[in-house]
Amino acid sequence: MRRAALIPGVFGALAAAALATGAVLLGLDDAKVTSVKPTDDFELTGDGSSAAWEKAAWVGLRKRTASGHPYEARFKTLYSKTGIYFLFDGTDAELTSRTKEDFADLWKEDVFEVFLWTDERHPVYFEYEISPLGYELPILVPNFDGKFLGWRPWHYEGLRKTRKATSAIGGPKEPGAKVKGWRAEVFIPYALLAPLQNVPPRPETRWRANVYRMDHDGGKTTGWDWAPVGPSFHELRRFGTLLFE
Repeated sequence: MRRAALIPGVFGALAAAALATGAVLLGLDDAKVTSVKPTDDFELTGDGSSAAWEKAAWVGLRKRTASGHPYEARFKTLYSKTGIYFLFDGTDAELTSRTKEDFADLWKEDVFEVFLWTDERHPVYFEYEISPLGYELPILVPNFDGKFLGWRPWHYEGLRKTRKATSAIGGPKEPGAKVKGWRAEVFIPYALLAPLQNVPPRPETRWRANVYRMDHDGGKTTGWDWAPVGPSFHELRRFGTLLFE
């Protein structure tokens, strides 16, 4: 898909409106921009029940193909002085998730994903995946002219480690369970993103980003994205923008 250049005056007016209302910006061809509100740090429950989430607007994902499962997917995001929070929510019929280890190929089963490209001067970004069972894949991805490979974090402990929690809706949180949906909450500390530039974000900071979902119920694969990309989720130039209030 074609990406139009953003006219500074138009972008500024739209961004200001988003900051004032907390709304999601759509249009400008494939451009996606959402504002990220500040918050104090809070505990994760896996179901999004914290009062902090009330200040964040839901942002919808679009199904990448007309066929596939008729499920919905959306997310919220907030940021604090120590890291960035995400809440993922999706309708579902079955938890197609059997992997019970971190750093596995989680995208081959049901999963939510978020990519954070904090500085457009460098083609290096952070990728995070989480399964309904609460297993994760946090990696740093160098991407040079479409040649990319993920690197696992070193000394992944203490203040550098994520916090995460998941929950199933309408059924048990177990492999193959019949459900109505599932949710995941994730806290990504800025300490883990080092040495990426433009971290931590400050008011009016912009990060390029994208959010995805994959579902594999019944042997059929369905994908969702926030900012439309082509065949690869790693088309970083098509990512959307997080605008920090």
